[in-house]
Amino acid sequence: MIRGAFLHLLNEQPLLVDLAAMPGPGDAAIVCTNIRMTNGRRPAWVGNGEHWFLFPLAQVRFLEVPAAPSTEDAAEPGRGAGTPSAEEPDLELDEELLRRIRET
Repeated sequence: MIRGAFLHLLNEQPLLVDLAAMPGPGDAAIVCTNIRMTNGRRPAWVGNGEHWFLFPLAQVRFLEVPAAPSTEDAAEPGRGAGTPSAEEPDLELDEELLRRIRET
């Protein structure tokens, strides 16, 4: 399961979805669940989050998948897509850049 992918449909706002799997070259549709708008709300046409949806590729402009998609096996409980993990290193601040910012 790939969580937090953006599905861009023709003439529609993007949807945030969970994909069953990446679509292959021979697929005619995208299978997804947990459909929500980018603000987190469910669209009016989604009755229950437990349902699976099939979108024909003819209606899809493009699919935006996170660079490191969280999978069901690797996901930590309570973490959503885009939440930084404890393993990510802190960025080092460039002292020269900070000095120039303070001087302006």
